Amino acid sequence: VFQLVGLLLIGVAAWGKSFGIPSTVGVFLLLIAIVGLIGAINHHQVMLFFYMVILGLVFLFQLGVSCSCLALNTSRQERLFTAAWNILGNSTRKDIEVKLNCCGLLNNTSDALAMQTFQADYSACKAVCKVNMTRCPKCGEKMLKHSDEALKILGGVGLFFSFTEILGVLLAMRYRNQKDPRANPSAFL
Repeated sequence: VFQLVGLLLIGVAAWGKSFGIPSTVGVFLLLIAIVGLIGAINHHQVMLFFYMVILGLVFLFQLGVSCSCLALNTSRQERLFTAAWNILGNSTRKDIEVKLNCCGLLNNTSDALAMQTFQADYSACKAVCKVNMTRCPKCGEKMLKHSDEALKILGGVGLFFSFTEILGVLLAMRYRNQKDPRANPSAFL
């Protein structure tokens, strides 16, 4: 199962590479799965021990990230997008506006600085919707709609696979303590 997940993550990373998103998590999981398989086939206790430890750490990390994805509500996402938008340079903002066909991030009328930033972004916007003189949606609204859905899917899938990792740890513990049937029964193990 972990080899398939590793290969899937490698494929997603290759697809995401076109968007400039580097990822080596799939390769790491694939290598860990191979270590577990070799350790189980050879009844190698040290390899299975390290497999159990690393898989246990991956479980804890993946469980934390999955729960965080599921717990991230819309207001926190807005704050995260606003902080990231303020850090981005003007050229990156313009690229996002053109690719998503939107102008500005969010129109928060309660914050004077946010309103000033939104007006500056909207006036410098080069999106097709503004060129065609139609009403442009806000980039933050588009991103929030897609990110909320993506976070729920990623959190659910991550949570499912994190519990399969516990199953992997338990099976590794079982096979680690099992004697090799090919070994000499009178040999000291």
